[in-house]
Amino acid sequence: MKIFNRLFQGSTQIWVITMLLAVFSFLPVFSASTSLGMHMIHVGFGLLLAILTHRIPYRFWRGPLSPLILWISIVLLIFTIAQGSTIGGANSSRWIYVFGMSFQTSALANVALLIFLSRTLSKKEGDWKFKDSFKTLLWPIFIISGLVLPANLSTAILIFANSMILLFIGGYNYRHLAKILGLGLILFLSFVLTAKALPDIMPNRIDTWISRLETFASPVEENENYQMNIAMTAIAEGKITGMGPGRGLHKHFLPQNNSDFIYATIVEEYGLIGGSTILLMYLWFMLACVRVTRRAKDLFGRLIVISLSFSISIQAMINMAVATNLLPVTGQTLPLVSAGGSSIWMTCIAIGIILSVSRGRGDGDNADPDIQIFQDMEIKSLNIQSNA
Repeated sequence: MKIFNRLFQGSTQIWVITMLLAVFSFLPVFSASTSLGMHMIHVGFGLLLAILTHRIPYRFWRGPLSPLILWISIVLLIFTIAQGSTIGGANSSRWIYVFGMSFQTSALANVALLIFLSRTLSKKEGDWKFKDSFKTLLWPIFIISGLVLPANLSTAILIFANSMILLFIGGYNYRHLAKILGLGLILFLSFVLTAKALPDIMPNRIDTWISRLETFASPVEENENYQMNIAMTAIAEGKITGMGPGRGLHKHFLPQNNSDFIYATIVEEYGLIGGSTILLMYLWFMLACVRVTRRAKDLFGRLIVISLSFSISIQAMINMAVATNLLPVTGQTLPLVSAGGSSIWMTCIAIGIILSVSRGRGDGDNADPDIQIFQDMEIKSLNIQSNA
Protein backbone atom coordinates (compact mmCIF):
# COMPACT_ATOMS: atom_id res chain seq x y z
CA MET A 1 0.00 0.00 0.00
CA LYS A 2 2.86 2.42 0.76
CA ILE A 3 4.37 1.76 -2.66
CA PHE A 4 0.99 2.34 -4.30
CA ASN A 5 0.45 5.59 -2.41
CA ARG A 6 3.91 6.79 -3.32
CA LEU A 7 3.52 5.87 -6.99
CA PHE A 8 0.07 7.44 -7.48
CA GLN A 9 -0.09 10.76 -5.67
CA GLY A 10 -2.43 13.71 -6.09
CA SER A 11 -6.16 13.61 -6.77
CA THR A 12 -7.54 10.11 -6.26
CA GLN A 13 -10.59 10.96 -8.34
CA ILE A 14 -8.51 11.95 -11.37
CA TRP A 15 -6.40 8.80 -11.08
CA VAL A 16 -9.54 6.63 -10.88
CA ILE A 17 -11.13 8.32 -13.90
CA THR A 18 -7.93 8.03 -15.93
CA MET A 19 -7.50 4.34 -15.12
CA LEU A 20 -11.15 3.49 -15.77
CA LEU A 21 -11.17 5.19 -19.18
CA ALA A 22 -7.81 3.68 -20.14
CA VAL A 23 -8.79 0.13 -19.17
CA PHE A 24 -12.25 0.43 -20.72
CA SER A 25 -10.69 1.57 -24.00
CA PHE A 26 -9.34 -1.96 -24.53
CA LEU A 27 -12.88 -3.26 -25.11
CA PRO A 28 -14.09 -1.00 -27.97
CA VAL A 29 -10.65 -0.85 -29.61
CA PHE A 30 -10.36 -4.64 -29.64
CA SER A 31 -13.94 -4.94 -30.84
CA ALA A 32 -13.47 -2.43 -33.65
CA SER A 33 -10.05 -3.56 -34.87
CA THR A 34 -7.18 -5.99 -34.40
CA SER A 35 -4.76 -3.35 -33.09
CA LEU A 36 -5.34 -4.08 -29.40
CA GLY A 37 -1.70 -5.02 -28.74
CA MET A 38 -0.35 -1.73 -30.06
CA HIS A 39 -3.11 0.18 -28.29
CA MET A 40 -2.19 -1.47 -24.98
CA ILE A 41 1.43 -0.43 -25.53
CA HIS A 42 0.36 3.16 -26.24
CA VAL A 43 -1.86 3.26 -23.14
CA GLY A 44 0.81 1.66 -20.95
CA PHE A 45 3.44 4.13 -22.10
CA GLY A 46 0.97 7.00 -21.67
CA LEU A 47 0.24 6.01 -18.07
CA LEU A 48 3.98 5.79 -17.44
CA LEU A 49 4.31 9.36 -18.76
CA ALA A 50 1.51 10.45 -16.41
CA ILE A 51 3.26 8.85 -13.44
CA LEU A 52 6.59 10.47 -14.30
CA THR A 53 5.06 13.87 -15.08
CA HIS A 54 2.99 14.09 -11.93
CA ARG A 55 6.15 13.59 -9.87
CA ILE A 56 7.65 16.79 -11.29
CA PRO A 57 6.76 19.90 -9.24
CA TYR A 58 4.39 21.86 -11.44
CA ARG A 59 6.24 25.12 -10.80
CA PHE A 60 9.11 23.65 -12.78
CA TRP A 61 7.02 24.24 -15.92
CA ARG A 62 6.92 27.93 -15.08
CA GLY A 63 10.65 28.26 -15.73
CA PRO A 64 12.59 28.39 -19.01
CA LEU A 65 11.31 24.93 -19.97
CA SER A 66 7.94 26.35 -21.03
CA PRO A 67 9.15 28.64 -23.87
CA LEU A 68 11.68 25.97 -24.90
CA ILE A 69 8.93 23.37 -25.43
CA LEU A 70 6.83 25.97 -27.21
CA TRP A 71 9.59 26.70 -29.71
CA ILE A 72 10.25 22.99 -30.21
CA SER A 73 6.58 22.45 -31.02
CA ILE A 74 6.62 25.34 -33.52
CA VAL A 75 9.67 23.89 -35.28
CA LEU A 76 8.02 20.46 -35.38
CA LEU A 77 4.84 21.95 -36.86
CA ILE A 78 6.87 23.60 -39.61
CA PHE A 79 8.66 20.33 -40.27
CA THR A 80 5.31 18.52 -40.33
CA ILE A 81 3.96 20.83 -43.01
CA ALA A 82 7.05 20.23 -45.13
CA GLN A 83 7.53 16.50 -44.54
CA GLY A 84 4.35 15.17 -42.92
CA SER A 85 2.11 12.40 -44.18
CA THR A 86 -0.83 12.83 -46.51
CA ILE A 87 -4.20 11.12 -46.69
CA GLY A 88 -5.61 9.97 -49.99
CA GLY A 89 -3.34 12.27 -51.91
CA ALA A 90 -4.75 15.37 -50.22
CA ASN A 91 -2.63 17.92 -48.43
CA SER A 92 -3.44 16.78 -44.92
CA SER A 93 -0.04 16.80 -43.28
CA ARG A 94 -0.56 16.11 -39.59
CA TRP A 95 2.07 13.55 -38.61
CA ILE A 96 5.78 13.00 -38.61
CA TYR A 97 7.39 9.62 -38.10
CA VAL A 98 9.81 9.04 -35.22
CA PHE A 99 11.48 5.61 -35.05
CA GLY A 100 8.80 4.28 -37.38
CA MET A 101 5.91 5.58 -35.24
CA SER A 102 3.59 8.42 -36.24
CA PHE A 103 3.47 11.50 -34.02
CA GLN A 104 0.84 14.22 -34.34
CA THR A 105 2.73 17.43 -33.61
CA SER A 106 -0.42 19.51 -33.05
CA ALA A 107 -1.11 17.52 -29.86
CA LEU A 108 2.24 18.62 -28.43
CA ALA A 109 1.72 22.19 -29.65
CA ASN A 110 -1.65 22.47 -27.87
CA VAL A 111 -0.22 21.43 -24.50
CA ALA A 112 2.91 23.56 -24.95
CA LEU A 113 0.83 26.63 -25.84
CA LEU A 114 -1.49 26.30 -22.84
CA ILE A 115 1.48 25.91 -20.47
CA PHE A 116 3.18 28.97 -21.98
CA LEU A 117 0.03 31.11 -21.77
CA SER A 118 -0.59 30.05 -18.17
CA ARG A 119 3.00 30.93 -17.31
CA THR A 120 2.82 34.36 -18.99
CA LEU A 121 -0.56 35.28 -17.55
CA SER A 122 0.50 34.30 -14.02
CA LYS A 123 3.56 36.56 -14.16
CA LYS A 124 1.70 39.67 -15.30
CA GLU A 125 0.33 42.13 -12.77
CA GLY A 126 -2.15 44.76 -13.89
CA ASP A 127 -4.01 45.23 -17.17
CA TRP A 128 -2.57 44.12 -20.48
CA LYS A 129 -2.04 46.69 -23.20
CA PHE A 130 -3.29 45.28 -26.48
CA LYS A 131 -0.23 46.14 -28.58
CA ASP A 132 2.28 45.11 -25.94
CA SER A 133 0.53 41.80 -25.33
CA PHE A 134 1.35 40.66 -28.87
CA LYS A 135 5.05 40.67 -28.02
CA THR A 136 4.80 38.47 -24.94
CA LEU A 137 1.43 36.70 -24.90
CA LEU A 138 -0.53 36.51 -28.14
CA TRP A 139 2.03 35.76 -30.83
CA PRO A 140 2.22 31.97 -30.27
CA ILE A 141 -1.59 31.65 -30.48
CA PHE A 142 -1.64 32.96 -34.04
CA ILE A 143 1.54 31.15 -35.10
CA ILE A 144 0.48 27.72 -33.82
CA SER A 145 -3.13 28.04 -34.98
CA GLY A 146 -1.90 29.19 -38.38
CA LEU A 147 0.53 26.30 -38.73
CA VAL A 148 -2.12 23.73 -37.78
CA LEU A 149 -4.89 25.27 -39.90
CA PRO A 150 -3.87 24.05 -43.39
CA ALA A 151 -4.01 20.38 -42.37
CA ASN A 152 -6.58 20.32 -39.57
CA LEU A 153 -9.25 23.00 -39.32
CA SER A 154 -11.00 21.56 -36.26
CA THR A 155 -7.78 21.25 -34.26
CA ALA A 156 -6.76 24.82 -35.17
CA ILE A 157 -10.16 26.11 -34.02
CA LEU A 158 -9.92 24.05 -30.83
CA ILE A 159 -6.44 25.38 -30.04
CA PHE A 160 -7.58 28.94 -30.67
CA ALA A 161 -10.72 28.46 -28.55
CA ASN A 162 -8.74 26.91 -25.68
CA SER A 163 -6.43 29.92 -25.75
CA MET A 164 -9.30 32.43 -25.74
CA ILE A 165 -10.95 30.75 -22.76
CA LEU A 166 -7.65 30.70 -20.87
CA LEU A 167 -7.11 34.40 -21.60
CA PHE A 168 -10.60 35.17 -20.31
CA ILE A 169 -10.10 33.15 -17.12
CA GLY A 170 -6.64 34.66 -16.68
CA GLY A 171 -8.03 38.19 -16.50
CA TYR A 172 -7.22 39.40 -19.99
CA ASN A 173 -9.37 42.38 -21.00
CA TYR A 174 -12.59 41.17 -22.64
CA ARG A 175 -12.52 44.08 -25.09
CA HIS A 176 -9.08 42.96 -26.22
CA LEU A 177 -10.48 39.44 -26.56
CA ALA A 178 -13.10 40.77 -28.98
CA LYS A 179 -10.33 42.36 -31.04
CA ILE A 180 -8.40 39.08 -31.10
CA LEU A 181 -11.49 37.18 -32.25
CA GLY A 182 -12.05 39.73 -35.00
CA LEU A 183 -8.44 39.55 -36.08
CA GLY A 184 -8.54 35.77 -36.05
CA LEU A 185 -11.65 35.77 -38.25
CA ILE A 186 -10.04 38.16 -40.72
CA LEU A 187 -6.91 36.03 -40.95
CA PHE A 188 -8.97 32.87 -41.40
CA LEU A 189 -11.04 34.38 -44.21
CA SER A 190 -7.84 35.64 -45.84
CA PHE A 191 -6.43 32.13 -45.67
CA VAL A 192 -9.57 30.65 -47.26
CA LEU A 193 -9.56 33.19 -50.08
CA THR A 194 -5.87 32.62 -50.73
CA ALA A 195 -6.33 28.85 -50.75
CA LYS A 196 -9.23 29.15 -53.20
CA ALA A 197 -7.21 31.45 -55.46
CA LEU A 198 -4.14 29.15 -55.32
CA PRO A 199 -5.57 25.60 -55.15
CA ASP A 200 -2.25 23.96 -56.02
CA ILE A 201 -0.82 24.98 -52.64
CA MET A 202 -3.36 23.03 -50.58
CA PRO A 203 -5.34 20.74 -52.89
CA ASN A 204 -8.78 19.61 -51.68
CA ARG A 205 -8.60 21.06 -48.16
CA ILE A 206 -10.99 24.00 -48.57
CA ASP A 207 -13.34 21.88 -50.66
CA THR A 208 -13.28 19.21 -47.94
CA TRP A 209 -14.20 21.74 -45.25
CA ILE A 210 -17.04 23.17 -47.35
CA SER A 211 -18.29 19.69 -48.25
CA ARG A 212 -18.44 18.63 -44.60
CA LEU A 213 -20.35 21.76 -43.61
CA GLU A 214 -22.79 21.39 -46.50
CA THR A 215 -23.30 17.71 -45.70
CA PHE A 216 -24.05 18.54 -42.06
CA ALA A 217 -26.31 21.51 -42.80
CA SER A 218 -28.52 20.01 -45.49
CA PRO A 219 -29.97 16.58 -46.28
CA VAL A 220 -27.95 14.58 -48.79
CA GLU A 221 -28.11 11.24 -50.47
CA GLU A 222 -27.17 8.25 -48.34
CA ASN A 223 -23.99 7.51 -50.27
CA GLU A 224 -22.80 11.10 -49.82
CA ASN A 225 -22.92 10.92 -46.03
CA TYR A 226 -21.78 7.37 -45.49
CA GLN A 227 -19.89 7.86 -42.22
CA MET A 228 -22.68 9.66 -40.43
CA ASN A 229 -25.40 7.32 -41.66
CA ILE A 230 -23.52 4.25 -40.43
CA ALA A 231 -22.70 5.94 -37.10
CA MET A 232 -26.31 6.94 -36.49
CA THR A 233 -27.52 3.47 -37.43
CA ALA A 234 -25.04 1.90 -35.01
CA ILE A 235 -26.22 4.21 -32.22
CA ALA A 236 -29.86 3.43 -32.97
CA GLU A 237 -29.16 -0.32 -32.85
CA GLY A 238 -27.58 0.05 -29.41
CA LYS A 239 -30.88 1.10 -27.78
CA ILE A 240 -30.76 1.04 -23.96
CA THR A 241 -28.42 -1.81 -23.07
CA GLY A 242 -26.54 -2.36 -26.33
CA MET A 243 -25.88 -5.46 -28.39
CA GLY A 244 -23.14 -6.66 -26.04
CA PRO A 245 -19.33 -6.49 -26.10
CA GLY A 246 -17.96 -7.47 -29.50
CA ARG A 247 -21.42 -8.05 -30.99
CA GLY A 248 -21.80 -4.78 -32.87
CA LEU A 249 -22.34 -5.23 -36.60
CA HIS A 250 -22.11 -1.73 -38.06
CA LYS A 251 -18.64 -1.12 -36.67
CA HIS A 252 -17.30 -3.29 -39.50
CA PHE A 253 -18.60 -0.78 -42.04
CA LEU A 254 -17.78 2.40 -40.11
CA PRO A 255 -14.57 4.22 -41.11
CA GLN A 256 -12.35 5.26 -38.18
CA ASN A 257 -14.39 2.99 -35.91
CA ASN A 258 -11.59 2.79 -33.32
CA SER A 259 -10.72 6.49 -33.26
CA ASP A 260 -12.89 9.33 -34.62
CA PHE A 261 -16.15 7.33 -34.44
CA ILE A 262 -15.36 5.07 -31.52
CA TYR A 263 -18.24 6.55 -29.53
CA ALA A 264 -20.70 5.10 -32.06
CA THR A 265 -19.08 1.70 -31.53
CA ILE A 266 -19.43 2.10 -27.76
CA VAL A 267 -23.11 3.02 -27.93
CA GLU A 268 -23.88 0.18 -30.36
CA GLU A 269 -22.38 -2.43 -28.03
CA TYR A 270 -23.12 -0.88 -24.62
CA GLY A 271 -26.25 1.11 -25.41
CA LEU A 272 -27.51 4.34 -23.92
CA ILE A 273 -26.25 3.19 -20.53
CA GLY A 274 -22.68 2.78 -21.76
CA GLY A 275 -22.70 5.99 -23.79
CA SER A 276 -24.12 8.00 -20.88
CA THR A 277 -21.55 6.51 -18.52
CA ILE A 278 -18.69 7.64 -20.77
CA LEU A 279 -20.21 11.14 -20.94
CA LEU A 280 -20.53 11.27 -17.14
CA MET A 281 -16.91 10.13 -16.77
CA TYR A 282 -15.65 13.21 -18.63
CA LEU A 283 -18.00 15.49 -16.69
CA TRP A 284 -16.69 13.91 -13.48
CA PHE A 285 -13.15 14.53 -14.70
CA MET A 286 -13.90 18.20 -15.29
CA LEU A 287 -15.50 18.61 -11.87
CA ALA A 288 -12.56 16.89 -10.20
CA CYS A 289 -10.21 19.29 -11.98
CA VAL A 290 -12.30 22.28 -10.87
CA ARG A 291 -11.82 21.04 -7.31
CA VAL A 292 -8.05 20.91 -7.90
CA THR A 293 -8.20 24.44 -9.33
CA ARG A 294 -9.89 25.79 -6.21
CA ARG A 295 -7.22 24.21 -4.00
CA ALA A 296 -4.21 25.28 -6.09
CA LYS A 297 -1.72 27.41 -4.19
CA ASP A 298 -1.03 29.98 -6.91
CA LEU A 299 -2.42 31.49 -10.10
CA PHE A 300 -0.16 29.46 -12.36
CA GLY A 301 -1.44 26.23 -10.88
CA ARG A 302 -5.06 27.30 -11.27
CA LEU A 303 -4.61 28.42 -14.87
CA ILE A 304 -2.70 25.36 -16.00
CA VAL A 305 -5.26 22.97 -14.49
CA ILE A 306 -8.33 24.71 -15.86
CA SER A 307 -6.81 25.10 -19.34
CA LEU A 308 -5.56 21.53 -19.72
CA SER A 309 -8.69 19.96 -18.21
CA PHE A 310 -10.97 22.05 -20.41
CA SER A 311 -8.95 21.08 -23.49
CA ILE A 312 -9.37 17.36 -22.72
CA SER A 313 -13.05 17.64 -21.81
CA ILE A 314 -14.11 19.76 -24.79
CA GLN A 315 -12.29 17.41 -27.17
CA ALA A 316 -14.27 14.52 -25.70
CA MET A 317 -17.54 16.42 -26.09
CA ILE A 318 -16.72 17.25 -29.71
CA ASN A 319 -15.97 13.60 -30.48
CA MET A 320 -19.28 12.47 -28.98
CA ALA A 321 -21.19 15.32 -30.66
CA VAL A 322 -19.81 14.31 -34.08
CA ALA A 323 -20.81 10.66 -33.57
CA THR A 324 -24.35 11.72 -32.64
CA ASN A 325 -24.63 14.15 -35.58
CA LEU A 326 -24.64 17.28 -33.43
CA LEU A 327 -21.51 18.60 -35.15
CA PRO A 328 -19.96 18.08 -38.59
CA VAL A 329 -17.14 15.57 -38.95
CA THR A 330 -13.99 16.97 -37.35
CA GLY A 331 -11.49 14.15 -36.83
CA GLN A 332 -11.13 14.69 -33.07
CA THR A 333 -10.42 11.54 -31.06
CA LEU A 334 -11.98 10.52 -27.74
CA PRO A 335 -9.24 11.19 -25.13
CA LEU A 336 -7.81 8.06 -23.47
CA VAL A 337 -10.32 5.84 -25.30
CA SER A 338 -9.63 6.17 -29.03
CA ALA A 339 -6.74 4.23 -30.54
CA GLY A 340 -3.65 6.29 -31.24
CA GLY A 341 -0.21 7.08 -29.94
CA SER A 342 0.59 10.78 -29.68
CA SER A 343 -2.97 11.72 -28.69
CA ILE A 344 -2.91 9.31 -25.74
CA TRP A 345 0.60 10.31 -24.72
CA MET A 346 -0.05 14.06 -24.71
CA THR A 347 -3.35 13.56 -22.88
CA CYS A 348 -1.52 11.56 -20.20
CA ILE A 349 1.18 14.23 -19.92
CA ALA A 350 -1.51 16.88 -19.48
CA ILE A 351 -3.19 14.76 -16.81
CA GLY A 352 0.19 14.27 -15.13
CA ILE A 353 0.65 18.03 -14.90
CA ILE A 354 -2.86 18.41 -13.45
CA LEU A 355 -2.05 15.72 -10.88
CA SER A 356 1.19 17.51 -10.05
CA VAL A 357 -0.83 20.60 -9.12
CA SER A 358 -3.24 18.46 -7.11
CA ARG A 359 -0.34 17.13 -5.04
CA GLY A 360 0.24 20.64 -3.75
CA ARG A 361 3.88 19.84 -3.09
CA GLY A 362 7.25 20.42 -4.60
CA ASP A 363 8.65 23.57 -3.00
CA GLY A 364 10.97 24.06 -0.10
CA ASP A 365 10.64 21.66 2.81
CA ASN A 366 7.63 19.95 1.24
CA ALA A 367 9.57 18.69 -1.74
CA ASP A 368 9.98 14.96 -2.23
CA PRO A 369 13.62 13.88 -1.91
CA ASP A 370 13.56 11.91 -5.15
CA ILE A 371 12.45 14.94 -7.20
CA GLN A 372 14.60 17.59 -5.53
CA ILE A 373 16.75 17.46 -8.66
CA PHE A 374 14.04 19.33 -10.58
CA GLN A 375 14.04 22.16 -8.07
CA ASP A 376 17.83 22.38 -8.21
CA MET A 377 17.66 22.56 -12.01
CA GLU A 378 15.09 25.33 -11.82
CA ILE A 379 17.14 27.34 -9.30
CA LYS A 380 20.28 27.01 -11.45
CA SER A 381 18.43 28.14 -14.58
CA LEU A 382 17.00 31.17 -12.74
CA ASN A 383 20.47 32.07 -11.45
CA ILE A 384 21.91 31.87 -14.94
CA GLN A 385 19.19 34.20 -16.23
CA SER A 386 19.74 36.71 -13.42
CA ASN A 387 23.51 36.72 -13.96
CA ALA A 388 23.04 37.24 -17.68
